[in-house]
Amino acid sequence: MSIPPGSGVSSSRPAAAPADRLRHFWQRVTEGRQLDDLWSQFAADARASYGFYGKEVDWEEIQKLPKWHRPFHVAKDIFWALLMKLTPARRVLLLLAVVLLFFSGFTFQYNNVSVGPFKFELIAALAFLLLLSLELADKVTMKRDLEIAREIQTWLVPSQPPEVAGAQIAFATRPQNSVAGDYYDAFYPDESRDRLMMVIADVAGKSVPAALLMATLQASLRTIAGEGASVADLVARLNHYACAHSLEGRRFTTAVFSEYDTATRKLTYVNAGHNAPILRRANGKLETLEVGGLPLGIEIGSKYQTATIELHPGDALIFFTDGVVEAFNESGQEFGNDRWFGAIRSLPDWNAQETLQFLMKRVDEFVGTTRQGDDITCLVFRSK
Repeated sequence: MSIPPGSGVSSSRPAAAPADRLRHFWQRVTEGRQLDDLWSQFAADARASYGFYGKEVDWEEIQKLPKWHRPFHVAKDIFWALLMKLTPARRVLLLLAVVLLFFSGFTFQYNNVSVGPFKFELIAALAFLLLLSLELADKVTMKRDLEIAREIQTWLVPSQPPEVAGAQIAFATRPQNSVAGDYYDAFYPDESRDRLMMVIADVAGKSVPAALLMATLQASLRTIAGEGASVADLVARLNHYACAHSLEGRRFTTAVFSEYDTATRKLTYVNAGHNAPILRRANGKLETLEVGGLPLGIEIGSKYQTATIELHPGDALIFFTDGVVEAFNESGQEFGNDRWFGAIRSLPDWNAQETLQFLMKRVDEFVGTTRQGDDITCLVFRSK
């Protein structure tokens, strides 16, 4: 039974204690994360930001300076890099805030009369807060647009692997940003389902520009494959298209295109300058798929060689992008080809999904909490 207001009867629900309110506030701010996790995230953000602005520093010139001069020049160059990333109006606002903060507390003398001290801290803090709010509004708007772009991008790649007689497929991708330049696909070009296309590709660059080129690659690939083109013809036509839209080779694409014949268990492939897929035979022997040619978009008349291999029960074929082997830990060490080969060499006799999880776990254990530096994509094909 509810108690009407003004009845003189107090509610039995106790008021939240200040400590409870503070705890609830902290939970909302931190999203329930522990201090170690927050510090790791901050350290990763700080390293990423330093790397981002540090690209604008002329380190060769810095090394020529006396050691006690270097920190000042590094700080100056990083501040200048930060400043030039802003719009002109926001640059003025940032400079104004810095000047007000610098002169705050100064006392000036005029005709033996002291004027001051001037207190500009509050004005400077408000200017910094205004600048932060403007940048945050831009980031939130861009993040919303990128989330929409990411949703669209997920439509372009399969969410579930196709069923393959006598084989299994599993794949995973982790964009470095909201959208990626990595592309993977596994599909039947026609209704006969006797040919399975498997593709992995990596467009040079990251984020939105690479994602847009990835979308055009996907559309072109699906169209040409649907016409019944051979792997060699498909790659030649894709290269011709890529050369026309690669900005004189600056936006090239590395890729591996393969066609698996479900009846003969033979796989025909072309490696267009991509990280060579690794075939682990059932007996533990490793082979790499390297036959092909240049990346797409480099040379319009480039010739591509094809190769054919036969897959046997127990074989595992691993396609991957360079983000896997170039993943680095907090010490700046790369995961590297040796560790990747070692992980594949020690694969248990599991299904495709378990194999994929096994490999990604090895990368995750090495990287730890370090922020991802590139898109990571892996596709596993296991023959039964």
